[in-house]
Amino acid sequence: MGLYLSIFDEDEELDGVEVGSYADFNYFRDQIVNNLEHGKAGGRFPVLVLHSDCDGEWSIEESSLLEKELKIIQDEMKKIPAVAFNSEWQIEVSNSFGINPENMDECFFDIDGEPLTERLIGLTQLSQQSCKPILFQ
Repeated sequence: MGLYLSIFDEDEELDGVEVGSYADFNYFRDQIVNNLEHGKAGGRFPVLVLHSDCDGEWSIEESSLLEKELKIIQDEMKKIPAVAFNSEWQIEVSNSFGINPENMDECFFDIDGEPLTERLIGLTQLSQQSCKPILFQ
């Protein structure tokens, strides 16, 4: 089952990011915990790491905090060597789009091959601009 993060205005979808499976999202967060939080989940990035990935949402207020966290995460992950892909679909997408990660940030992308941290930052900004939460679907 895949995780889709999206923003809706009534019935109209404003934007969405298909992250991959829930396991892929957890792998992303686990790498952040292990490499950026020194194994202490939520020690530095509680909005991203401690939020349940079950049906829920990041509120507009949380989106602002999440944006700050993701910008730090993105910057720091660019300084860490690449990690292994977690799923077969990532290998297929990387081959299709010529993605050859040189750092940890480049190892995480959505199903369309777009950088995951960049796409998530975009969602947080849209959430704040539209005054709509980010939904977990």
